Amino acid sequence: MEKKAFQAESQRLLDLMINSIYTHKEIFLRELISNASDATDKLAYLALTDDKIGVNRDELKITLTPDQIARTLTISDHGVGMTRAEMEDNLGTIAKSGSLQFKQDMAAKDAGDTAAKSDVDIIGQFGVGFYSAFMVADHVTVISKAHGSDEAWKWESDGVDGYTMEPCEKDTVGTDIILHIKPDGEEEKYGEYLEQYRISELVQKYSDYIHYPIVMLMHKSRQKPRPEDAGDDYKPEWEDYDQWETLNSMVPLWQRPKSEVTDEEYNQFYKEKYADWEDPIATVHVSTEGAVEYKAMLYIPSHAPYNFYTRDYEKGLQLYSAGVLIMDKCADLLPDHFRFVKGVVDSQDLSLNISREMLQHTRQLKVIANNLEKKIKNELLRLQKDEREKYEQFWKAFGLQIKYGLLSDYGAHKDMLKDLLLFWSSKDGKYTTLAEYRSRMSEDQPYIYFAAGESVDKIAHLPQTERILDKGYEILYLTEDPDEFVMSTLGAWDEKPFKSVNDADALPETDEEKSAAEQKATENKDVLDFVKETLGDQIKEARISRILKSGAVCMTSDGPVTLEMEKYFRRMDPDHADNMKAQRVLELNPDSDAFAALKRAMESDKDKAARYAQLLYSQALLIAGLPLEDPTAYTQLVCSLMD
Repeated sequence: MEKKAFQAESQRLLDLMINSIYTHKEIFLRELISNASDATDKLAYLALTDDKIGVNRDELKITLTPDQIARTLTISDHGVGMTRAEMEDNLGTIAKSGSLQFKQDMAAKDAGDTAAKSDVDIIGQFGVGFYSAFMVADHVTVISKAHGSDEAWKWESDGVDGYTMEPCEKDTVGTDIILHIKPDGEEEKYGEYLEQYRISELVQKYSDYIHYPIVMLMHKSRQKPRPEDAGDDYKPEWEDYDQWETLNSMVPLWQRPKSEVTDEEYNQFYKEKYADWEDPIATVHVSTEGAVEYKAMLYIPSHAPYNFYTRDYEKGLQLYSAGVLIMDKCADLLPDHFRFVKGVVDSQDLSLNISREMLQHTRQLKVIANNLEKKIKNELLRLQKDEREKYEQFWKAFGLQIKYGLLSDYGAHKDMLKDLLLFWSSKDGKYTTLAEYRSRMSEDQPYIYFAAGESVDKIAHLPQTERILDKGYEILYLTEDPDEFVMSTLGAWDEKPFKSVNDADALPETDEEKSAAEQKATENKDVLDFVKETLGDQIKEARISRILKSGAVCMTSDGPVTLEMEKYFRRMDPDHADNMKAQRVLELNPDSDAFAALKRAMESDKDKAARYAQLLYSQALLIAGLPLEDPTAYTQLVCSLMD
């Protein structure tokens, strides 16, 4: 029997096919099953277009047969099969794809017949998938009988220097690919691809939605029925048996019309697919036709994974092509601000690389990603409007991610995300959107007010909020790290600027009020100078406050870094936090009893006055949620003033 050389010019090309194109060896099974599915599709299509071709639908299946003794794995189909010439073309020529040729022929036929529309899902395009077999096999045998032919042919190769072909016997139409699995080595355990449960796992992972049954004879054990006359000393007996099982589910949920899928089915799929114990908050089922055709099923989880806000978390959607898993986590299909979304996308319009393991960055990919982003936002807005309780549950889990997304890329995504924001409101003690806040504003309210702090309760008791609330104005309570950055990035909402309650100009002043405030500052300049001299570099300035009503003291800041920002930088990067400190301003209420006591002490006991100044500074730190530099010294200071 004559050995023929591969028609591809260089042996190096074959080595590339076998050793370099694919990242994981387990991919070989996906590729061979996909080829078997293509062959079956071709026969099914021919049967639809030619009444003379009869096909038994029960035979349209793919059979896997592992043999641990012979150390072979056989993949069999009842598809269109191959003639001798086709075997030489498709198996003897590296990178020659019979599937691609079939697609091109069908496309040409459809172009000539406007009434025709081929609806066959052919997966293979590159003609290299077959050679992935040599990653796990040291010898491959292919036996095939073409539809309409009386001849069968056997093709054999060790993947080194060529192949042989000879006629053989085969009762049925179709193709058998027999892999002679490599011996196990120290690093590679090829024998795992002969284990039935490993094979089943790979089918479910990569080929679960191939639309033909993938069957395998499973060896199992079971308990024998208890004999009717068994006595009390009966011990259960077990027996081995073999049973044919279908390994794949075939019809993916996302391929079914939305009207035919129940909420229970959506939820069950999600919990099984993503190992979650809770139902998702929402499901987005998309079917799009046009320039780019795809189907998608997206889930918004009800809670964040334990590692969601760490570098270990990987975003991405599962990507399928004609029911075959291409990528487990395609990050390019999700923007970072929606990285919490889980789900699948199925499309044949994406350009894949030769191994079908990675996407090439194409216009189609961007179109799908942009469409999905809009679908996700619309679903979140629907929840916000129609199912507020669910939306607030979502917000508690992923609101922080939305805020980080708004800030990323220098605010490039703020228009996409600003409608999704929620903040706690002083008005009714619940969450509100910015649009809802704006709709409640009185005509005379100049700003959208906010106050930042560690918690809602602490913010509510800040002395600088008092005068804003007394005006009947609503305040947004900011309790998370990015909040003030968000306000700065947005700048305004519906032409109403955001304003901190810490700003001296938070409330408009009349000329008389401005004059009175300036007079108080002038009259008490000696007190302010004394406080500044006493505290030194601890503060930038001591100031007569325009933002306090009944409170004696508070801490504010000058410059772009606020006190809350300082806390954030201190937590994120404690080693360099000193480079991002707020310029602290101690604000004093000249109408308070504490201020009066300070003035009296300045006249009678400068040392006591200095201790008063230090006490007021420490109290302002505590109110602002800032740490005392020396708690022990503070305790001693308080005790010293109790004499």
